[in-house]
Amino acid sequence: MTHLDDAKNWLAQDPDPVTREELAALIDGAELGEATAIAALRDRFGSRLAFGTAGLRGELGAGPNRMNRVLVAQAAAGLARFLLDRAERPEGSAPSVVIGFDGRTNSDVFARDSAEIMAGAGVRVTLLPRMLPTPVLAFAVRHLDVSAGVMVTASHNPPRDNGYKVYLGDDDDGAQIVPPNDGLIHEAILEVARSVAVGDLPRSSAFEVAGEDVIDAYVERTAAIAGGGSGGTAPVPFAAVPFVYTPMHGVGWEVSQRVFAAAGLGEPTVVAEQVEPDGGFPTVSFPNPEEPGALDLAIATANRAGAELIIAHDPDADRLAVAVPRPESATADSAGWRRLSGNEVGALLGWRAAERLQREGQDGALAASLVSSPALGVIARHYGLDYRDTLTGFKWISRTPRLRFGYEEALGYLVNPGTVRDKDGISASVEFLTMVGELAAAGRTLADRQNDFDALFGAFASAQVSLRVTDLSRIGEIMSALREQAPAEIGGVRVRDVDDFIGGFGDYPPGDILRFWMHGGARVIVRPSGTEPKVKVYIDASSEQGSVSERRAAAQAEVAALEAGMRALVA
Repeated sequence: MTHLDDAKNWLAQDPDPVTREELAALIDGAELGEATAIAALRDRFGSRLAFGTAGLRGELGAGPNRMNRVLVAQAAAGLARFLLDRAERPEGSAPSVVIGFDGRTNSDVFARDSAEIMAGAGVRVTLLPRMLPTPVLAFAVRHLDVSAGVMVTASHNPPRDNGYKVYLGDDDDGAQIVPPNDGLIHEAILEVARSVAVGDLPRSSAFEVAGEDVIDAYVERTAAIAGGGSGGTAPVPFAAVPFVYTPMHGVGWEVSQRVFAAAGLGEPTVVAEQVEPDGGFPTVSFPNPEEPGALDLAIATANRAGAELIIAHDPDADRLAVAVPRPESATADSAGWRRLSGNEVGALLGWRAAERLQREGQDGALAASLVSSPALGVIARHYGLDYRDTLTGFKWISRTPRLRFGYEEALGYLVNPGTVRDKDGISASVEFLTMVGELAAAGRTLADRQNDFDALFGAFASAQVSLRVTDLSRIGEIMSALREQAPAEIGGVRVRDVDDFIGGFGDYPPGDILRFWMHGGARVIVRPSGTEPKVKVYIDASSEQGSVSERRAAAQAEVAALEAGMRALVA
């Protein structure tokens, strides 16, 4: 099937000259029988981007299986239909939406198209005034008390990607979409695509552009975390530490700089080559602070500046990465820095949240995705707090009743759920920098705090195996093979139990997840990535025996054995 008719119909309604030219060339090639053009049309028109973990997300290009102005117009019209049909409202009122965008290619265009189409459909629209971080949009959904929010971003995905992230207000309290609403929105989008040409969708310029007061409010609320966040106790002595900051060519710097100043955290040394937004991400091969080499420029800057800490955001600033000097690397010209894992940062921030709740005589819940370290559950039990493991993604974590802190191992942290119901790299930065500053004022270091943690709760170690595929069918093959012939041992460690989430497990809805419990308490979880063509493996172990150094060595040795075993299984 060449999909020529589908491509020609798409071309007829595409308003973007770039994708029109691209698609016209493919159509010409396919009509001449060129195999590469036929394969390209099959890839672009044989399927359609659907709402998933992060709403819509995909590579820029023509066709329903790419991010482009036609697809975004259909998404905006479908979301408008969903909002108009969602609930009864007082006569004469309309649902409302706030729309934000980052610095990726076409983010501003997609946001403007969405504003015009949703306004044309009868939705009351507020467009954020310029490219801004995702946490500002998530904040604005609640701050403006709107029915929904849209953020045009692909977060930390490759440069050629873009996306469309949807939040809901009202009873959803500003959280990301979850079933059944994601399916209902998808069906509304399909109905638009089947029945209306993009050029026939009504548009209106009668939408509001938000004022600076929205950004000011976010800055004020986020900076307040440095004073204790909940405002129940006197300030703790604080000594600012010199740090380096990079937004990784994203949109985090403007707002982060204001927040750091308002919180009294000082002015960081910025990575000059990465401080301005640039959708081409010229200095990194992959704009994700988790990727090897992504922090190289930040490390070089920190060594020159004599900084004690590196704070990095991903391009839309909803994730936080932290790097610290290795103890054995004391020379000024050494590049010896270590990025803390998401589990390490999550455990330290979770412990801090639990201590604060105890100090203030408050109750609440901690939450983490089920692929994150078990450490947060141990903290919650120690302090008598509720704890919940959720499916992956902050759309689930943020919905935990009485949530006070939540995190996921992929560098996402929710430290201020009263303000933002999503991961927020800026507020997490404030909390982490405040913690380090309080330690410094007491003559202590982050390493001291980590030693205290391992002595009190045990040492936890984690590792990941990510298998990137070019053929998506390979993901299904790997998961099926593990189901059909579950391993009796992994890396020499015997498997005790296997939990299969494919038909639902306990309170969890169905999901393509396998969890292996090992004799001795370690855990291995395997699942497909929700945003990238990968199979991901999460490995966790802990030890409470012996000294801190002995505990760490035991946990790390077990993780290393399990990692080697899983690499052999899924390679």
